[in-house]
Amino acid sequence: MNAPVNPKKLIKGATGDWEIVIGMEIHAQVTSQAKLFSGASTAFGGDPNSHVSLVDAAMPGMLPVINEECVRQAIRTGLGLKAEINLRSTFDRKNYFYPDLPQGYQISQYKSPIVGEGEVIVDVPETGETITVRIERLHLEQDAGKSIHDLHPTMSFVDLNRSGVALMEIVSKPDLRSSDEARAYVTKLRTILRYLGTCDGDMDKGNLRADVNVSVRRPGDELGTRCEIKNVNSIRFIGQAIEYEARRQIAILEDGGTIDQETRLYDPGKGETRSMRSKEEAHDYRYFPDPDLLPLEFDQAYVDDLAKGLPELPDEKKARFMADYGLSPYDASVLVAERASADFFEEVAKGRDGKAAANWIINELFGRLNKEGKDIAETPVSAAQLGAIIELIGENVISGKIAKDLFEIVFTEGGDPRELVEQRGMKQVTDTGAIEKAVDEIIAANPDKVEQAKAKPTLLGWFVGQTMKATGGKANPQALNEILKRKLGIE
Repeated sequence: MNAPVNPKKLIKGATGDWEIVIGMEIHAQVTSQAKLFSGASTAFGGDPNSHVSLVDAAMPGMLPVINEECVRQAIRTGLGLKAEINLRSTFDRKNYFYPDLPQGYQISQYKSPIVGEGEVIVDVPETGETITVRIERLHLEQDAGKSIHDLHPTMSFVDLNRSGVALMEIVSKPDLRSSDEARAYVTKLRTILRYLGTCDGDMDKGNLRADVNVSVRRPGDELGTRCEIKNVNSIRFIGQAIEYEARRQIAILEDGGTIDQETRLYDPGKGETRSMRSKEEAHDYRYFPDPDLLPLEFDQAYVDDLAKGLPELPDEKKARFMADYGLSPYDASVLVAERASADFFEEVAKGRDGKAAANWIINELFGRLNKEGKDIAETPVSAAQLGAIIELIGENVISGKIAKDLFEIVFTEGGDPRELVEQRGMKQVTDTGAIEKAVDEIIAANPDKVEQAKAKPTLLGWFVGQTMKATGGKANPQALNEILKRKLGIE
């Protein structure tokens, strides 16, 4: 897609500007109780080789049987990616040797995948842009096991618990042009999968991994030779790997060299990519239709039925939050990034000021949770408690400043906000007589400041601060400002 090149996304080399071109293959573990072709458990963390059926171990004569739940989840994901669903798809054998691949081949989909072309709309926070990343395909395949090399000085161990687990491989077109865009794309894709419940996106457990294809070219030129960085398992590392790899390729090309098409690994410890093997082409895998599996066929009614059961997805939710609650695009994006955050916001905003609810959640609650290293699922402040604090501000019972103190008490100690305000004498002073008395005392004690304030009205803030101090921060700010202006003769 030769769109006009954004100069801000170019990398400056010694001999001129370069453009990065990135395509991604995301391997997402399907959320299901059993594997793609066997009834063995997909649970994480079992003893080595405790979740292995005879099919997963490739015992002679064992035949694969498709798990319908994995098919449903792949279709639901395709619908979430606004993609074409293929009513007929086929499984192929992809032949290669790994010690943790007992069959000597992987059952995958090659020419006829279950899901065709789709798209993902991505907000890129660093540039404020919204980009569209085209999806080329989504296909189902089985995962390999795991080789473990650090338990013995001379031997490797093989754990087949992952062998046969269902993966969705989601392949994008080469539409990404920077590490920021790549990170934002993976983040958005993971959000969609989590909303759908088709993959938990837990990268620490290897449930979401990225193969990142990186090439560089002069702006407007044909695509360069790409290198594939395999199995990157963190969004931060994806960004770092792209930055390093692009600069490595630029340095080679500027020295008059050529890029070898190869598979590389990213070493986060050293912050660099290193060669793993020369890149295989499709013919190297000797694909052929799996003779043990019939073509996968279903009708449009089956797809339509699954479409009816889809949840509201992030893009639709964001649009609704902006329309119904008057939120800015940024605030709506932050709140819909996790389904749990969006649900929490809706509970707080129900019957209350939506903008105030968003501000409190994003600035106060998220800020405090980040400090504690917690997420929304672990919040000690419930939606009802936060809603009560917002109501108390709206009713002029407490000021914004007192509300922050009250929030801190609720966060650390718990309790009913309304009862806490009563018990701890936190109500703001709305009695203008009491505020006037405090103001009069401060004016009487500071005649020089009074004269200065008449000449320089910005000094009003000093009087506000002094009165707040005198009233323990409880003076109603609106009433206080009006009284001060009147007493000091400031318009």
